Amino acid sequence: MTDKITDPVALWQKMVGDMEKGFNSFATKAMETPEFSQAMNRAGGAAAGAQKQFGDLMEKYLLSMNLPSREQMTGIAERLQAIEGQIGEIKSMLSQMSANSSDAQMCVAPRPPRTKRPPSEGGEQR
Repeated sequence: MTDKITDPVALWQKMVGDMEKGFNSFATKAMETPEFSQAMNRAGGAAAGAQKQFGDLMEKYLLSMNLPSREQMTGIAERLQAIEGQIGEIKSMLSQMSANSSDAQMCVAPRPPRTKRPPSEGGEQR
């Protein structure tokens, strides 16, 4: 067996483990400071501002290309869903009306067929 002190893999693992522990303790101490919180706040604000500027620029580009923006497409999709819902309600009402009318026709006695009057009884058939 080889000695752990002279084993290069064991030395490498120990060195990496020590570096991880040192970095974790440094990062933990750095995150506890108010300066870190302020820096993260500024970075988040800058990222949000850049994202808004990019969105505005993209909307202007799409407008110049005569294409709808994401907001416009979302509005179109919402209106389309509302229309589909209304069509579904109309279909169900028509089905109910159809079922009610067929029930009503079944309850009414059928009328006898009309007979043709001979021309001598007063009316001339055409």
